[in-house]
Order: sequence, then structure tokens, then C-alpha cells
Amino acid sequence: MMKLENKNILLGVTGGIAAYKAVELLRLLKKAGANVNVIMTDSAQKFVGKTTFEVLSENPVLSDLFFDTESSVKHIELATRAHAAIIAPATANIIAKLAHGIADDALSTTMLAVTCPVMVCPSMNTDMYQNIRVQRNLDILEKDGWHILDPDSGVLACKTIGPGRLPDPWFIFDRVEAMLVKKDLKGKNILVSAGPTVEPLDPVRFISNHSSGKMGYAIARAAEKRGGQVTLVSGPVSLMPPIGVECIDVQTCEEMATQMLANFDQADIIIKVAAVADYKPLDPKAGKIKKKENDKDLSILMTQNPDILKLLGKKKTKGQFLVGFAAETDDLEKNARLKMEKKNLDMIAANIVGSSDSGFKADTNKVKLFFRDGSSFDIPLMGKDQVANILIDQVIEKME
Repeated sequence: MMKLENKNILLGVTGGIAAYKAVELLRLLKKAGANVNVIMTDSAQKFVGKTTFEVLSENPVLSDLFFDTESSVKHIELATRAHAAIIAPATANIIAKLAHGIADDALSTTMLAVTCPVMVCPSMNTDMYQNIRVQRNLDILEKDGWHILDPDSGVLACKTIGPGRLPDPWFIFDRVEAMLVKKDLKGKNILVSAGPTVEPLDPVRFISNHSSGKMGYAIARAAEKRGGQVTLVSGPVSLMPPIGVECIDVQTCEEMATQMLANFDQADIIIKVAAVADYKPLDPKAGKIKKKENDKDLSILMTQNPDILKLLGKKKTKGQFLVGFAAETDDLEKNARLKMEKKNLDMIAANIVGSSDSGFKADTNKVKLFFRDGSSFDIPLMGKDQVANILIDQVIEKME
């Protein structure tokens, strides 16, 4: 189920100070199950030795077309079976060679033979990066269909401040995954809610729940990688915003309702994962509620929050697909189907809460999908990113 598992990846490393980051990128690729072959330029070996890459990749490093391997066409073999190629860091020199078809070393020669998707990650001094000639060469590669990953801005090794820094390895890894995913949500607007809501009791206390936001964030990530234009409305969580996703942070149920309704009309698929507080304090205090020694009990009057999912179900029009989530403690199917009917959903994902390996806070989940046509689909225990992709598969299938 991992996007890079058993994929053959070419990792080109050129002579920039950021070559050390390619080591961590290699580690991430291997951890994901990819078979990685590294190709290094002579300059790259001035920064990081071949042995490091050979040990971590478990493959010999290609750096010389004539002396590194027994086969004189090893570079063609690697190019032919590659599922993806990454050049990180990519110097101005290799970018110029690739843009103009120059093949004078192992890396540039191999890259002329690849037919797989390619990602180029420029990394250099800011003035070099912004030079009109470098930008023209990057434009040529992009027009040829290669993926150009914009560099980060910041303080560079040369003390220059500006664009030119190689992005963090996890970011490159994420974009490589996205490059290889089928774009079956291209042209679709997806609205996702995630995390808990918090309802203030006084300036220092609030009422909330155990939702971590992991499932909703996984769905937003998966939808973006599959080509969707994703808006994520999130309660307070300790998660990094998904790359390429418009994130709207909220606190209370009313704030979440406002944002979900504001973004609803343009959405093709709406997936409400957030665990929203059904009730809130009727009269939140402006000052901290003090403990009273003689009062052992404290009563708090609560009032009902807006039912966001029900409001969305009422607004739903033809062509929109609305998905809800149900965390139940018993009678899973009965309660899930009742909720689906009451709130005019097209699909509901339900699970029994309480298990340590499924539901709130866990990195894995096990859910059952129920549909309006009476059918259902079981997703066994697996990582939430995997659950997210299977859920999206089912949405696409039902929309067709």
C-alpha cells in the first residue's frame, strides 16, 4: 500500500553543500520500501563520500560510466527500469546540461535515457538561482515535463539571504510521492474538516475531546496528492499542515460551522472528519472560575451547538458528495445508518471507539463504510494514510 514500495528510484547527487541532505532523503526512500540507485558527480563526492550512499542504499553508486561496473551500459539499465528520478541537490551546472542535452558524465548521460517522471531540486547561491540563464534552463526542463521543486528561502551557506536552499528531505520525499500518484481528483474541490473543537468555560479552561486530527489530515494529504484542490478546516491539533492544502484554523464549533458553510458551495466532495462538541457552556465566564471550599459540586449549564453535518446535508446539491464520520461505542451499523439518513449523507465511515490501535490518537484505524444504496465496505486495521486512500477510492467509485 506504500506509494514507493518496490519502486526503482534514481537519486542523482551533484556538487552542492546541500549534498548531505541527500543522505537523509535516501534513508526516507528506503524506509518507504523503495529500491534506490544513487548516481554521483565527481563534485558531489567532494562533499559526501560514495561509501555512505552505498551502505544506506545497499547498491553500488554509479559515478563513472567506464570503471564503476562490469557492464558498460549500466546507466541504460538503471534508466530503463526507473519508476522515478530525483536530482537533489541540482546545481546550476547539471541544470544547464540537462536543459541542453549535454551528456558528459554518468548522471547527465543516464538522465538523457530516462523516460520516468523526474524531479529536479535546485540548490545554489541566491544570485545564481535568480540568474536569467538558470531560470531559462529551469523553464526548458519544466516545459519538457519535468517537475521543478522550488528551493526554500533563508540564510545560505554563503551567508546570502534568499531563495536557493534545498528543501528539507521530508518535503522532497512527500513531493516525490505526489509525483507518482494517479491524479484522479484533478479538477475536483475537496473540503475536509479535522480535529476537535474547543468550547471555552472560562479564560483558562475549555471543553473538548480526544480527537488528534490524524485521520482528517491523512485524508487531506491523500486528496492533494491525487490532484484535488483541498481546503482543510481544522480544530486545534499538534500536526503539521499538509503540503499544498489551504488550511483554515478554528477553535469552536460555531467557527468551524462558519468556515465549512463558507467553503461548501464550491466543493465537489465534502468529508467531515472533525469531532465537534455537541454542547457548549451556556454562559462562559469572563474571569477564572474560582474553587469554593464549601461547594464540593459544580454545575455547568450547557446549550446545544449547531449540527454542522446536518446543515451541510440540507445544503447539499446534485453533484456534491457528502461523507460523515461516526465514532460509536455500540450498535455500529444501526447507529451509522441512522446518522447517514438523518443528515442526508452519501457515505459514512464508522468505527467503534475505545481500542488503542484504532480511532482517536492512534496512527492506525479500522473503519466500516456505509453507503446510501445499502452497501458497505470494510477497511481492516491499517495506517491512517492507507485508510484515507481506500476511502477516497470508494468515494470516486460511488461518484462515477
